[in-house]
Amino acid sequence: MKKIGIIAKEGLPEPVRIMEGLLPWLEKKGLEPLVDAEAAKALGKAGHPRAEIARAADLIITLGGDGTILSVARLVCARGVPILGVNLGGLGFITEIGRERLEEAVEKALAGDCPCEERMMLAAAIKRHGELIAEYSVLNDVVVNKGAAPRLIEIEAYVNGALMTTFRADGLIASTPTGSTAYCLSAGGPVLYPTVAGIVLAPICSHTLAMRPIVLPQDVEIGIKPVTKNVAVDLALDGQVGFSLRENDIVVVTRSPHNARLLVPFERDYFQVLREKLRWGSR
Repeated sequence: MKKIGIIAKEGLPEPVRIMEGLLPWLEKKGLEPLVDAEAAKALGKAGHPRAEIARAADLIITLGGDGTILSVARLVCARGVPILGVNLGGLGFITEIGRERLEEAVEKALAGDCPCEERMMLAAAIKRHGELIAEYSVLNDVVVNKGAAPRLIEIEAYVNGALMTTFRADGLIASTPTGSTAYCLSAGGPVLYPTVAGIVLAPICSHTLAMRPIVLPQDVEIGIKPVTKNVAVDLALDGQVGFSLRENDIVVVTRSPHNARLLVPFERDYFQVLREKLRWGSR
């Protein structure tokens, strides 16, 4: 590893303080830090566009929270660049380490002594009149939801071309195992162990208790088609990218050919993470 990308959450003072020590430390080791442009501006330095970092970096360090990792995972998944997440946010469910162990974690990564966890991602393709008009990769979830209208919408869900059911709800979530502890969990979905090969479909505020979440195999093709007329319907990808759907648009969700590669520098117990971060099992 020679080129180390550094991508930070904007508007926080702590990443700036960390980089003031981290950059000279990396340079002393003969490494080339590639700092994203916004973060570099706060240091009074010239930086690099994130797309350029994604093309050139051998390793990316994120300074922020889970949202920062989600955005970087979408950016670099096609190249398989490993990501080392430093938690400066609140929950920090998928960010692995605290500031105090950053240098130790980087040392382990550089020495090749840092396991890499492959996290399944989803591909979402938007089709309009049979034509592909947009395509995205996500680490957490693909969400179809109603706009501001105070009414339920109907969403047809297909599995490998066959109608599964029609959901009457505020929306529908297609989630990876990583995303099962995010919005999907709030919608009543199950927690999937991160390496389980499955996709969760979970309705949001469904009209009937009979509409329950379901776990599908990783290799299916899921078609999501809103069918309620004259109601604005939106598509949200990892809660960070939005797309306005039109009548008769179909969102096709499949497993992405790419995985997010998250470095795990220190041993951790996933169930301990559930107990500590989500208060799982607490009374």
